[in-house]
Amino acid sequence: MVWDAVAPAERSKIALFSDLLDRVGEARIRVSGSSMLPAIWPGDILTIRRCGVREARCGDIALFARDGRLFAHRVVARDGDRLVTRGDSVPSPDAPVSGAELLGVARSISRGGRPVAAPGPMGVTGRLVAAAVRRSSTASRILQRGRALRDRLGVS
Repeated sequence: MVWDAVAPAERSKIALFSDLLDRVGEARIRVSGSSMLPAIWPGDILTIRRCGVREARCGDIALFARDGRLFAHRVVARDGDRLVTRGDSVPSPDAPVSGAELLGVARSISRGGRPVAAPGPMGVTGRLVAAAVRRSSTASRILQRGRALRDRLGVS
């Protein structure tokens, strides 16, 4: 990681979150990206539990720091003492995640103040939707617009 290229505020946020995990063992963070659709939506809150590479399992959602940013992506494989991760709606995997980059794994997800399905391997429907979103930016836009409409109408 090239720290000089990273804004000091972002570097401080990551260090603070990592320190909180070290001291307390878990912490909550709000998601801002859409790389984990349909399992995790922008605005969802993840409760992250500190763990090492050896404790992370395939299907877990790992939080890691890279290039001055935080990423929450699903563990899809192991590469020796590193994890291979990928966003559910991203076609290719990330570069392997080292133990130094890994902050922890998601223990729970909440949306709108309510818990949603526990993190872990997706069911068949989730995998099909994720595959469609991975292959089509149009499918991603339709999914997000449908969600926004549903939220505006107050439909659960």
